[in-house]
Amino acid sequence: MSKLKMPSGELRVATAGIDLIDEALISQQVIPTSTHWRPPSEPGLASILSNIALSSAVRVANQAALERLTSARPHLIGITTALEAVGLETGCFLHAGPPIQWQNTSGPLRGALIGAALLEGVADSPEDAMGKFERGEFHMEPCHHRGAVGPMAGVVSSSMPMSIIEDSVTGRRAYCTLNEGLGKVLRYGAYSTEVLERLRWIEKVLAPVLHETIYASEPIDLYAMVGEALQMGDECHNRNRAGTSLFLRAIGPLLIESKHASSTVAECFRFITGNDHFFLNLMMPAAKVAADAARNIPGSTMIVAMARNGTEFGIQLSGTGDEWFTGPCGVPQGLLFPGFTAEDANPDIGDSTITETVGVGGFAMASAPAIVKFVGGTSDLALDSSRRMYDITIGEHPLFRLPALDFRGTPVGIDAALVVRRNQLPVVNTGIAGREAGVGQVGAGLVDPPVKCFVDAVARFAELNKTLIQSA
Repeated sequence: MSKLKMPSGELRVATAGIDLIDEALISQQVIPTSTHWRPPSEPGLASILSNIALSSAVRVANQAALERLTSARPHLIGITTALEAVGLETGCFLHAGPPIQWQNTSGPLRGALIGAALLEGVADSPEDAMGKFERGEFHMEPCHHRGAVGPMAGVVSSSMPMSIIEDSVTGRRAYCTLNEGLGKVLRYGAYSTEVLERLRWIEKVLAPVLHETIYASEPIDLYAMVGEALQMGDECHNRNRAGTSLFLRAIGPLLIESKHASSTVAECFRFITGNDHFFLNLMMPAAKVAADAARNIPGSTMIVAMARNGTEFGIQLSGTGDEWFTGPCGVPQGLLFPGFTAEDANPDIGDSTITETVGVGGFAMASAPAIVKFVGGTSDLALDSSRRMYDITIGEHPLFRLPALDFRGTPVGIDAALVVRRNQLPVVNTGIAGREAGVGQVGAGLVDPPVKCFVDAVARFAELNKTLIQSA
């Protein structure tokens, strides 16, 4: 019998997804090359996922979708009302996330809808508003269905001002309301007299002043601001201090030179300066107009929308039209404000995950290590979050660079098939709304989207593209 020959020289070992083997090797002074691997989220889709991965047609479609998304150049061109922007008539209300019925709404969304009804004068009291919603006298529709996005509850009514964001490449437009600030605000479900008075001031004072200022200037290049803000410590979802400062820098001279009374100008300037999240409501429609440019590409598994209504988390794929794939919203885990406990937190809510959809937010946390003071975790977590997202995305954004990762482009173009195949969910950082209407924000943190949406989306994609992926 021949003797077994033992390997000589340096021993090199590669491992895949089993930490126990890594630990055993390290204990014996052998440093393995570890591959991050997990079984698919849904083993029953293994053959479908393999066919998708091998399909050159899917690969070409995804590259086309990515090219459209990253080629967008969103500019702020003005401010108008929701009636003019998206044809939102009285008695019709937009909301964040996928479609939902009144009886299934969470506290923050319900409170925001009540407040909007009071703001428009179509209800005399909170009880009257609730009764009309319960009887179906008001119409509810997702912001995404009208080319718009809304933070947290995302409620929009006809008189509310909305920023107009236009893609200079395609001419496509998207819209979003102006940010109210923090504390007790409509987007967190508050509808007190103070909240409604602030909204009326935004409509009557801030919006006209900003529109005249913006209209008097060249269109404002928002992606140029995003690229710079990422290098100044923002991730452009939960940290927007640099973005808001850059916006003020852009409009400041024109604001000062306007014909408005100095006291009015100072009031507007003070409001924006005191609201670090003001830029978020510009980032979101900028992302929306970019993601919408990548819609309806046959054969593409790229995600073009992620959104939450406080009850369900929904996604849309480029290659499956306007169909929503949903699952139950998780409760964000992070840092709660003093006086609140985990029981006070509402499940995840808002359209602001459109930022992650285009490669910022949780995908750009490496640029904003200070964000962990707001959402919890460590600086290493911020770096690792961005690194892991390269595993489930199609490419890197040419404009959005991460200094901490040697100025590598942010991971962009979430591939639903990769999410399921690699069992790796998108990173989402978010504010936490109070469970009860009117409480407001109770903290901020990280949340995992439900894997169900991605599994269902891939299954539906396979159903619609049998010939395409079976020929792989």
